[in-house]
Amino acid sequence: MQIKAILFDIDGTLVDSNDMHVLAWEEAFLGVGARFDRKTVHDQIGKGTDMLVPTLLPDLDEAAIEDLGDKRGSIFKEYYLDKVEPFPGAHDLLAHAAANGQQVVLASSAAGPELEHYLDLLDARDIVSATTSGDDVAHTKPAPDIFATALVRLDGIGAGEAIVVGDTPYDIEAAAKCGIKAVAVRSGGFSDEALGGAVAIYDDVAALLAGYANSPLGR
Repeated sequence: MQIKAILFDIDGTLVDSNDMHVLAWEEAFLGVGARFDRKTVHDQIGKGTDMLVPTLLPDLDEAAIEDLGDKRGSIFKEYYLDKVEPFPGAHDLLAHAAANGQQVVLASSAAGPELEHYLDLLDARDIVSATTSGDDVAHTKPAPDIFATALVRLDGIGAGEAIVVGDTPYDIEAAAKCGIKAVAVRSGGFSDEALGGAVAIYDDVAALLAGYANSPLGR
């Protein structure tokens, strides 16, 4: 079946931000007296606050989880957001998909203001058909809400006509819960084993763009 819509994750997929998110979370955790090694934090990147914090600090109540997420957001905005750069080929991949007649969606667990920043960073406002952020849903990845909401906003495109591009196992898991196949990129720092549920794995979006016609996006 021809792919009519492509749902792109952002952090670690289109922009090089995962390591910065790790640093922001580390500082936020230290603020409540919690310390984790860097790989432990990295392995949770791709989740929103609602999923990430309870995994590492299961005894926190909902208010404390929200406060910690707000602190992380403030740290990231103040010290890191303006330093984030798109991966080579990110804008061109989005533009190529749109020129191919496919709906382009940015579907991220990031907060709404971060997503808005990335729309400008990627010069994608005239390319993207719809967006979903962590602010739009009850639960972030690996829950299916982000991608399920995206499908609703596309109005008439079914799960079998869409595909996800992401860099974490949580993208793949969330997509599967919606019945959507996923293509993975290694640029977020996850192993091929962790990304094993994807139908294809590429080094990065530039490699995906170079092989677009024969990829699951273009076939």
